[in-house]
Amino acid sequence: MTTSPQASLSSGFVRGSEEDGIVRYLGIPYADAPFGENRFRAPQPVTAWHGVREATQFGPTPPQVPYAGAIGELLGSVRIEGDDILTANVWAPSGASAAPVLLWIHGGALERGTAALPLYDGTVFAKAGIVFVSINYRLGSEGFSVLDGAPRNLGLRDAAAALEWVHREIAAFGGDPERITAMGESAGGAIVAGLLARDDSRALIGRAIIESGPLRAQTAKKAGRVTAQLAKRLGVRADRDAFAALTPEQLLDARKAQSAGSSPLGGAPGFQFAIDPDSLPRSPHEVLGGIDTPLLIGSNTDEYRLWFPPEALAGISELKLQAARLLSRIPRRAVSAYRRAFPGAGTGEVFGQLVTDMMLRAPLSRVAAARQANTHVYEFAWPSPVRDLRAAHALELGFVFDRLGDEEARRMAGPDAPRELAREMNTAWVRFVTQGDPGWPAYGSGRLTRLFDTDSTTVPQRRTAGMDLLPG
Repeated sequence: MTTSPQASLSSGFVRGSEEDGIVRYLGIPYADAPFGENRFRAPQPVTAWHGVREATQFGPTPPQVPYAGAIGELLGSVRIEGDDILTANVWAPSGASAAPVLLWIHGGALERGTAALPLYDGTVFAKAGIVFVSINYRLGSEGFSVLDGAPRNLGLRDAAAALEWVHREIAAFGGDPERITAMGESAGGAIVAGLLARDDSRALIGRAIIESGPLRAQTAKKAGRVTAQLAKRLGVRADRDAFAALTPEQLLDARKAQSAGSSPLGGAPGFQFAIDPDSLPRSPHEVLGGIDTPLLIGSNTDEYRLWFPPEALAGISELKLQAARLLSRIPRRAVSAYRRAFPGAGTGEVFGQLVTDMMLRAPLSRVAAARQANTHVYEFAWPSPVRDLRAAHALELGFVFDRLGDEEARRMAGPDAPRELAREMNTAWVRFVTQGDPGWPAYGSGRLTRLFDTDSTTVPQRRTAGMDLLPG
């Protein structure tokens, strides 16, 4: 039986739906639409509405170009038209009161993704007694351009505004504003790290989960390379007035042409956080080691295999590996250690492991080692049989959300992925949100790491000889 519950927010009443003991509210604005006079401005307070607003459909998705090619066959996309893209969605147990809260921030290289993907359904967390919230934020040029006359890191500012909204409004859905866990994967993990690096946002976060999230912000000049190149391609100045005069579609078309043939590991510059006194004074990798927020953090064994199919890996030469080594100041003995750690691996596989460890695993390990606060580290190692993905980037999501039957999860994990592993991982995440302990010892001096596989174990962190030689 489905009913229509209502919640009273500071901006007005919303009407959701209830089924099987789970209350759901979708598409609730946490800020005004970032278009028109609000385009390339910091998120503005949401305009109050009269009467009861229907909250049974996801809000519009931020402007973006879907994944193309082989990645597009693995990672789904949802497009919902409209301008009200800064919205939140809530799943809560019926009758919840002062329940722990989980704020989910999706990934997508800061230029793709949406909370409306079915994989991100919060029902499994609500059934565990958690009030689950997911959000959309500005992406790509709309969210992460570096423009004269415009605030920096607009997408991160959106997430900060959404976090403030959750803290202010979540009691109306039965959540405890003092028990918010922020959780994100890939670019969403980077945003969680960015929120933790801000004093104002960190004060609202009780615990944090970062899955395969880059932790480094760049100088404004380096983060602005993508914007400068787009401006040159479009024949305009890299300033707010010039970019605001272009339609979102024009910016997307230019970005599509700019990034053709690129990947997160090479090619055209990608969108990144910019160090900025107003929105991100310090890079997260410099801050996370010294804060006291409990942290669950980890990565996947074969992250790079999402971006590089086997034929592309086979085409990576020793010359390219050595060029990458010199460019990144990687010692020769680190490359030798990676070859020993992956016996029989081809040059492309060694290249992929090196680059993704530089980007993901080495920074998270340094942060974990520096922390005195409660820190739990994991490695997701289950190898997917699909396209020889192995334990590729984003594969763990179907397990964390315990939705292996979902089409999105099946595209990456296949039809026979171990459901016991999904239940194990989801249980661990729920335990961390509710108790602060996912069920294995903290990282500590022993570098203990939970290795998630068909038979999961807790072991000293693997493959550290080469990783510890990588430059910081």
